[in-house]
Amino acid sequence: MTLSMYQAAVPVAARALDNLAAVLRKGHAHAQSKGVEDATLLQTRLIPDMLPLVKQVQIACDMATRGVARLAGAEPASFEDNEVTFEQLYGRIERAIAYIKGFTAEQIDGSESRAIHLKMRNGEMHFQGQDYLLGFVLPNLYFHCTTAYNILREAGTDIGKQDFIGRD
Repeated sequence: MTLSMYQAAVPVAARALDNLAAVLRKGHAHAQSKGVEDATLLQTRLIPDMLPLVKQVQIACDMATRGVARLAGAEPASFEDNEVTFEQLYGRIERAIAYIKGFTAEQIDGSESRAIHLKMRNGEMHFQGQDYLLGFVLPNLYFHCTTAYNILREAGTDIGKQDFIGRD
């Protein structure tokens, strides 16, 4: 049995974002129970030179939406980075999941060798679709989801591996 590009991209990214929303909800509830303001937790970092929780969530959403769109050969939708509350972050995650689920298997399957070019701060990056998905999009998506999880865990949220992985 083979695994299609669609199967490796859309359901995987949607699940990662869904699980991110679940740990975020637990973190938010924990903060509220301790009297911690949303803004305080959203700006929490593991160390000073890392991005805060809000940015980790924004980037995770961007990795999923931009990655899937590029695999489909579409111009990625742009989401403003203007969330300042947990409710706004939940909305961003929901929009990101709906966006990626809006792509069909027919749009993404067969993109293994699609040329993908990214302009980054330090220059350009060039990929073929499969390498882009497996070597760039998914590792970045999981990095930012993991970092968000770790910020919440460090802040005292009672979460564990099963929360990150999710349950079916």
